[in-house]
Amino acid sequence: MSQKPNVVFVFADQFRRQATGFGGETNIQTPHLDCLASESIDFVNAISGTPVCCPARASLLTGQYPHHHGVIINDVPMDPNAETMGKLFSKAGYDTGYIGKWHVNANGRSSPIPVDRQHGFKYWKALECSHDYNTSHYFEGSSTVMKTWEGYDAIAQTDDAISFIKSRKKDSPFLLTLSWGPPHDPYETAPQQYLDLINEDMIVLRENVPASEADKARTLLKGYYAHILALDECLNSLMEALDEESLADDTILVFWSDHGDMLLSHGELFKQRPWEESIRVPLLIRFPRRFGPRGKQPPAFINTPDILPTLLGLCDIDIPESIDGTDYSTYISEYITASDSPVSSANENKAPADCALLACQSPFGQFTREVGGREYRGLRTSRYTYVRDLDGPWLLYENDSDPYQLTNLAKDDTKNELIKELDTQLSQKLAQHDDALLPGIELLKKFHYAGDVDETGTMPFFDEWNPA
Repeated sequence: MSQKPNVVFVFADQFRRQATGFGGETNIQTPHLDCLASESIDFVNAISGTPVCCPARASLLTGQYPHHHGVIINDVPMDPNAETMGKLFSKAGYDTGYIGKWHVNANGRSSPIPVDRQHGFKYWKALECSHDYNTSHYFEGSSTVMKTWEGYDAIAQTDDAISFIKSRKKDSPFLLTLSWGPPHDPYETAPQQYLDLINEDMIVLRENVPASEADKARTLLKGYYAHILALDECLNSLMEALDEESLADDTILVFWSDHGDMLLSHGELFKQRPWEESIRVPLLIRFPRRFGPRGKQPPAFINTPDILPTLLGLCDIDIPESIDGTDYSTYISEYITASDSPVSSANENKAPADCALLACQSPFGQFTREVGGREYRGLRTSRYTYVRDLDGPWLLYENDSDPYQLTNLAKDDTKNELIKELDTQLSQKLAQHDDALLPGIELLKKFHYAGDVDETGTMPFFDEWNPA
């Protein structure tokens, strides 16, 4: 193939892996996501290491961990001079586009984002942040005229992405990023046609949802699932457009989410927590020309900062030294070769990482100290989840025998040797990434946010934009 592959990067906000058919969901069907998974590299151990919006998005765009890019809490700005996805692909000759939610500018959630902070994305229809999916606004390019998506914004944004694909320059590869707001709460605002498909009383809860929260959890899940059903059909429309344009074989199609959603597992809501529902996300990479038509499930752990260098590797674009993450493109190819070979085993293909680093640099927002929020660092390995806070070991789960993480072994004296071993491994991982478990205020001071956050450690923000 003489021309570099196209890239269509689709991601949803707060979409946990467990809510997909290929991730084990039984309450709803996600046929189009499941079809994509059957044709993709499905990273079953994809982790959102800092599972909250702005830190994860900045890690996606820069390939860096939050303690390096500085976006350690929501509503603080990403460095406008950073080497980022849009800039790197643009410099490599790609037409670049971004549609949907941005949330790394931090100058008001409804304010226009200047071109010099659009980070190399030339086609631009985005808003900093909104969760009003039925009256959703955006700004186009350098314009400061606020426009409104018609109807449910994910559908309108998908239609716009399809228009971008169909009107592309035929002689240039393109990178298109489509950033959906759902299924992030508010859950009840999903289109009625999808809400009507779900019988709330029949929802089967995960085993770690307390009985006292069962009714509330089912109500929340009904809306969450309805959003997902809508997104599943949006994804199908996008895949059909790639087929109609004869682009599917030579396009890297990625589906990902910035973090998961607790939805009252362990009695917890939302994200930022180090439990499975919060940290495990879908990551599907389909590239038929290189990977073939049949899906694979490599066991490697892949974290958010690894996504950008992997895409750069797949597109034969130089990876700058600023990037912390690892390029998994060679690993994927070798894994496929080993999987398809009758004389070798995929297990012989050594993964770039055997665990993923988990972190909350500074608690804030929906994970304040009042609701149990804390600074932590941890590891998700093939068998264990181990998390240390400022006071020492906090969580230890044996995930094979306890997949719902019902028994915390961190205070079990019979596990002291295991805890010591995992704690040493965690310290090595932190040293590898030049990280340290410090009080959040220290990092807030380092990045000059300490004087701006409120008493909970949260950055105040404003939603309304006044052009005057």
